[in-house]
Amino acid sequence: MQTESDVLTEHNELICSTSIERIVTGRNAALEKIESLIRQLDDISTLTRSLGGGMAKDWGMREDFRSGCWLMEKMATAMDVITRNLDRSIWRDLMKKSGMLSLMDAQAREQWDRNLEGDNIPAISEANILSTFEQLHLNKMDVFERGVINVFKGLSWNYKTNSPCSFGKKVIINNLVTCNRWGFSLSRGWRRDQLADLERMLFLLDGKPIPDNRGDVTIRLMDHIRDNPSKDVYEDDFFSIRYFQKGTAHITFKRYDLTEKMNDIVAKHYPGMLAAR
Repeated sequence: MQTESDVLTEHNELICSTSIERIVTGRNAALEKIESLIRQLDDISTLTRSLGGGMAKDWGMREDFRSGCWLMEKMATAMDVITRNLDRSIWRDLMKKSGMLSLMDAQAREQWDRNLEGDNIPAISEANILSTFEQLHLNKMDVFERGVINVFKGLSWNYKTNSPCSFGKKVIINNLVTCNRWGFSLSRGWRRDQLADLERMLFLLDGKPIPDNRGDVTIRLMDHIRDNPSKDVYEDDFFSIRYFQKGTAHITFKRYDLTEKMNDIVAKHYPGMLAAR
């Protein structure tokens, strides 16, 4: 069984306390300046309105963009929305820098984004940052393993190649590509996310940096399909992917040692399913 240090060597530390202090102090200072700016705009609007020149919304914005600036709304409304927007962006940046996003599968990242889009975002403070990331740090192995299990559970057992007990040498995925008179193209949706998640797990198990999402296996496969319309096979260090007109893809693993590590995780979550090796 893989230990946490074997799998997650790049994600063992929290964001340093000096960075947290700088973020919290800077965030509070920025909000104070924004509040002061809104008060100044309100005072100027009072003056220009008394002169017949209208309010800041009238003279300070383009006609087709009247409601697009929170700085010109009432103080209570503006500061509430601006604070939430600012905190949302800071949480996203902290999450990215912490390395936790790389451990999450598409489902977990989507849930994190949904939580941030709500109205009850935790305020950016030293206590909230530390408690959040300490909890994430404690749960990071569970997050990673859940991603492996979600990929495993997403396989179709309608194919003999796909074992309901383990990752084999090859798996078959439905609806990964589409084919029409112009040739193949990569489908959008959760099957595409599933392939990206699978590559992410293999990179982590191999102890290598995860590629930027602009260069993950789905982007490389899409480029390969576009540039090689007469071919139906894609190859890289981890996979050999053969795709078919009916939309299925046969994914052969090139690193059986990493497949065995994924099977160790499956065995941990479903004891007794894997035959003794």
